[in-house]
Amino acid sequence: MTTQGRDKLDNRDGKPRSHLPMRNTQRSGLITYDAKDPDSKFPPIEQLRPPAGAPNVLLILLDDAGFGAASPFGGPCQTPVAEKLAAKGLKFNRFHTTALCAPTRQALLTGRNHHSAGMGSITELATGAPGYCSVLPNSMAPLAMTLKLNGYCTAQFGKCHEVPVWQSSSIGPFDAWPTGGGGFEYFYGFIGGEANQWYPSIYEGTRPVEIDRTPEEGYHLIEDMADKAIQWIGQQKSLASDRPFFVYFAPGATHAPHHVPKDWADKYKGKFDGGWDKLREEIFARQKKLGVIPADAELTARPAEIPAFDDMPEAFKPVLRRQMEVYAGFMEYTDHQIGRIIEAVEKLGLMEDTLIYYIIGDNGASGEGSINGCFNETSFFNGILQFETPEYLMERLDQFGGPDSYNHYSVGWAHALNTPYQWTKVIASHFGGVRNGTIVHWPKGIAAQGEIRTQFSHVIDVAPTILEAAGLPQPVSVNGIQQDPIEGVSMIYAFNEAAAPERHETQYFEIMGNRGIYHKGWTAVTKHSTPWVKAPTPALDDDVWELYDTNTDWSQARNLAKEMPEKLHELQRLWLIEAARYKVLPIDDRTVEKFDPAIAGRPVLIRGNTQLLFPGMGRLSENTALNLKNKSHSVTAEIVVPEGGAEGVIISQGANIGGWSLYCKDGKLKYCYNFGGFERFYVESAAALPSGEHQVRMEFAYDGGGLGKGGNVMLFVDGAPVGEGRVNATLAMVFSADDGLDVGEDSGAPVSEEYGSRGNRFTGRIKGVQLAIAEGAVAEDHLVSPEEAIRVAMARQ
Repeated sequence: MTTQGRDKLDNRDGKPRSHLPMRNTQRSGLITYDAKDPDSKFPPIEQLRPPAGAPNVLLILLDDAGFGAASPFGGPCQTPVAEKLAAKGLKFNRFHTTALCAPTRQALLTGRNHHSAGMGSITELATGAPGYCSVLPNSMAPLAMTLKLNGYCTAQFGKCHEVPVWQSSSIGPFDAWPTGGGGFEYFYGFIGGEANQWYPSIYEGTRPVEIDRTPEEGYHLIEDMADKAIQWIGQQKSLASDRPFFVYFAPGATHAPHHVPKDWADKYKGKFDGGWDKLREEIFARQKKLGVIPADAELTARPAEIPAFDDMPEAFKPVLRRQMEVYAGFMEYTDHQIGRIIEAVEKLGLMEDTLIYYIIGDNGASGEGSINGCFNETSFFNGILQFETPEYLMERLDQFGGPDSYNHYSVGWAHALNTPYQWTKVIASHFGGVRNGTIVHWPKGIAAQGEIRTQFSHVIDVAPTILEAAGLPQPVSVNGIQQDPIEGVSMIYAFNEAAAPERHETQYFEIMGNRGIYHKGWTAVTKHSTPWVKAPTPALDDDVWELYDTNTDWSQARNLAKEMPEKLHELQRLWLIEAARYKVLPIDDRTVEKFDPAIAGRPVLIRGNTQLLFPGMGRLSENTALNLKNKSHSVTAEIVVPEGGAEGVIISQGANIGGWSLYCKDGKLKYCYNFGGFERFYVESAAALPSGEHQVRMEFAYDGGGLGKGGNVMLFVDGAPVGEGRVNATLAMVFSADDGLDVGEDSGAPVSEEYGSRGNRFTGRIKGVQLAIAEGAVAEDHLVSPEEAIRVAMARQ
């Protein structure tokens, strides 16, 4: 749309809202000398408000949930709150996401395609290419910013996976954080792809928050976020009742780890004993009964890459069943907490004029648990799933979902929860990866109740829908920057007209080389890779394309590529046109290579071979700390040991699912390397540390010869060797998605079993810590010279 065209779409109150922020002053008329002069007239101060009738907006986004997971769309996971909203609102059964979390969220909050908005993949794999850089163009102001600059109160709760990794530390910049450039006035949640629901790393605004309860004391992140959302809404309506709110509640559930109180998982005992193939059939039957798929829809075949449930070892099936019980309990528990927020809105008398979007998943159900599922989801990312043997998992059957787990279910369950479609999350080519059930509830704006809408829609359509509902124009400029047009299509046209012709006629899809195109009911798709299968990635030109007419074939069950090659070619060409338009090209299917910033071309926060750390520093994500993996390294600290000896953590990185810690136990210096929770390697000093000032040091001599190898550990106190030991294997890629590096404590789930999650602070004093790799880790006499290497740290205090 042209700038002139958007200017004409100004809102219903006539204010100049196309250029934000609007000017808040105007030239006065007559200036008098005395305010008592009868000619002294000034208009009262005008407060910024949206147009009259602008609704409150509650935008709910679940995570890693397939089309066939939740009960309103035939799923086995009971979500009575979603059902209640659907009964008095609308179900959209052809709503689509991008197949991956960060891209979907960037698209949702901007109304632009994910590559257009720079998020062609997750932030951790950002490259220098415009469509994959993870940096939101300032010509695409987020929806929350537009709403805030028009007078809305804005708040976000939960997951934010849109911050470039080199900007994710507490030093900023905060341009991409929710309360920075994101447009939210309040944020309570986590930065990154997932969170430990029992031991989360939480931020309030940009400030880290310490959780004051343990899981044993009843803490769970979803309940905590719901509490904060309820408090914020109550406060907002108490203090600014004439302003509508925009609340974005993105709890990070039901992404792994599937953490849930045991009684919620136990509600599903025995309900999945028949396995995933039987579950698919049950879901499929319910979907037809509910009318969320047509009566003539076909159930797509289970691919060869996923085994039949009957072919799994009988002794292992109790573990597989429990995985699904835990997941179902997790989804119902999440829905329950969302219900508490809805109830608060009802009690405040706001439901009539609150537009609610309940999007059940930011992509299809996840296959990242691989064939057996896993007790520690990071095993998948570290390439060590071979340790997640049936025997290992069977020994931990009763711990799934609890504080000691970091669990993920088998891909068989993921496939079932994407019924009736093919494939899973990441596979953007097929509906199993991108079709998510969505509920819209707005009594004042939607006359129909309990109806289904079948118009094709996409996550980029949500932002223009909310703007139209609020009577707000898409801004021409924000903060002096001319804005690119929103690429989505408002869905309001279908709210009260079930048979309205769909307006979103063309949509491309692409994630990691898996790609597809939708155009007027036809889809051309190609699956480039399978996430849980280790195999060489084929050349892009060798990919096999499929063709489906979803006007008559709802589930993409009948491939017409051989019968209609000309139609296929037409759609392939259209995909290329759309890809060029929206910055998809060049297609980037690399994975391991992009973990290396030097190859990927993204900035790094920490440069060189050393990093200085100081007391009080914490929550440093792995992208904001020196990378010690797969190389020789050292950790050196200047400490003061009190009379009677020292206890507690000097420095730690990671969590109970993997990491390392240097600490004091019974007065002795100790080092623990946690290999994915499978094994912990300990090295300790022969004697306790005497009181006074000391330099303690750990040297790790890496074996080399590839990734994830072992190494020898030596401990030194004031340059003298005091202990040595062996670490047989290390984690090659990641310790934890959210548990970071802490100086003076271990703030999340504990790395070592020798101390707990609370009360592990170092009882002495830490002057400074140095991390070093390569030649930076070499120190004469195993001492770090304060004058040369860590002058500032060692000179402190």
